[in-house]
Amino acid sequence: MRGEIATIAMAVGAIVVLVILITRARLSPFVALTLCALGLGLVAGVTPEHSIASFTKGFGGALARTGPVVGLGAVLGGILIGTGGADRIANAFVGKRPLWLAPWTICAAALLVGMPHLFDVSFIMLAPLVYTIARRTGSHLLYIGLPVAAGLYVSHGLLPPHPAPTQAVSAYHANTGLTLLYGLMIAIPSAIICGPLFTHVAKRFFGPAPDLSAGPGGTRIDDARESTASLPLSVLSLLIPPGLMLTGTVGMSHTAKDSAMFVFYQALNDPILSLLAAVVFAYFTLGVRGGYPLADLQKMVSKGIAPLSVILLILGAGGGFSEMLKSIHLDTIIVEHAAHWSVSPLLLAWALAALLRICVGSATVATVAASGIVAPLLIAHPAASPELMALATASGAVMLSHVNDSGFWLFKEYFQLSVAQTLRTWTLMLSLQSLIGLAGVMLLATLIR
Repeated sequence: MRGEIATIAMAVGAIVVLVILITRARLSPFVALTLCALGLGLVAGVTPEHSIASFTKGFGGALARTGPVVGLGAVLGGILIGTGGADRIANAFVGKRPLWLAPWTICAAALLVGMPHLFDVSFIMLAPLVYTIARRTGSHLLYIGLPVAAGLYVSHGLLPPHPAPTQAVSAYHANTGLTLLYGLMIAIPSAIICGPLFTHVAKRFFGPAPDLSAGPGGTRIDDARESTASLPLSVLSLLIPPGLMLTGTVGMSHTAKDSAMFVFYQALNDPILSLLAAVVFAYFTLGVRGGYPLADLQKMVSKGIAPLSVILLILGAGGGFSEMLKSIHLDTIIVEHAAHWSVSPLLLAWALAALLRICVGSATVATVAASGIVAPLLIAHPAASPELMALATASGAVMLSHVNDSGFWLFKEYFQLSVAQTLRTWTLMLSLQSLIGLAGVMLLATLIR
């Protein structure tokens, strides 16, 4: 028993040190995860050679499936942004509709546009459109900006190929198509509640209106940011990956495993193949057919994948940290005792991810660390759905964004807000999203048994 307590204490200590290194020492999450993983191994008595071997094994394992999925999603996003397809979708949703519809239409556009893009890239891309609509309608900037952030972050927090949910899918060995299906069932109502409905309630807390002439796009007040990109082809490029994966998931459940059709549906359900199909489709229909030189398309792809370096390093180091937890046999201890725990593994995954998110600030780091600790529970709780475990962890990892989260400052600075304004809009919105995600997961868990 003393050995088990010591092991748990060392694991908890490593997480505490990780939080301190990131929040107080301002160390890069990649470096902090690496130091804590190797330090944990050495303190636990693992030899330096085996500590490094465990870390590199976990690093490579985490990126084996997650890396290509995140990378292809970024490439697709880069093509859609570079060709103007994403901008075309956003403008088509907004148009010249009545002001009261603006939060609804812009949130729907953000949810769709944000599916293949990293949050920061999508937000920066749509920020000028937010200012344009606010200028044209004479509305408060947050009346348009908050639904945009809600739509983008719902995609970012719940739907593959975004890094956090993709990492959770990998850690729990979940079916990507099924996770996407369940994720959409939670994402759509979550976007509605956290976007237009929350905006309507929170508008009394908006505070002073920002200077619309000081934002992205200067003093431009026209609505002519139209692109030559085809709207149907742009939308189709976004819908190909979820469409193929959902088709594959449904097909696999209604086909004999030893049949050729099962293999076909299995290929459709693979996120790498589905995203690759969308990338090839967008490359030729929006890029080549749109008249863009190959050199320009290469630049679009490069811009799409440029922000990935830090994220992939964090994902890899998080995988190394998770593997080190296994090396000190923390997973064995958890499995042996988990059968006697009365708490739901879904609730535990959400709570641990939420705690790490509040302490560390990064949704990706919170998801990686929490899934590495909670994943062994699936052995003790075979009835638990790996897909819902992934969504519970990803939902917890968006809880209570505050001053240690880069997204908090991005939202604050782009929309010229005070810290207090950001806390009562951005932070409240994401906390609500996290709670809705948990409620959705628990509800689905009762329906799919």
